[in-house]
Amino acid sequence: MSRRSAKQINWPESHRLAASSEPRCELCQRQVSTVSRHHLVPREEGGRYGPTVALCQPCHSTVHLLLTNRELARRYATVEALQLAPELQKYLHWVRRSRVEHISNRRRK
Repeated sequence: MSRRSAKQINWPESHRLAASSEPRCELCQRQVSTVSRHHLVPREEGGRYGPTVALCQPCHSTVHLLLTNRELARRYATVEALQLAPELQKYLHWVRRSRVEHISNRRRK
């Protein structure tokens, strides 16, 4: 029996760099050190097994600060819709120009 030799794949330069680079937030499009999983439809609104996106901590916290879970489920169930949300425009304008990795904000009561 002959063994198959491993076929070497010559990836384009852009793929090689992307694999070794830091993760990217899907909302603000910044490269950050860590991302967390955001359920596009919140779990309490039936999105437990639904699609998720990778968000940096500042974006994730701000989304949940400014939008209710019901609003997220009904109006912002895609990352594109979140990027266009009027409630997030001022924040996104600021964070895209910032190097902030962590933000301390809490949901209003």
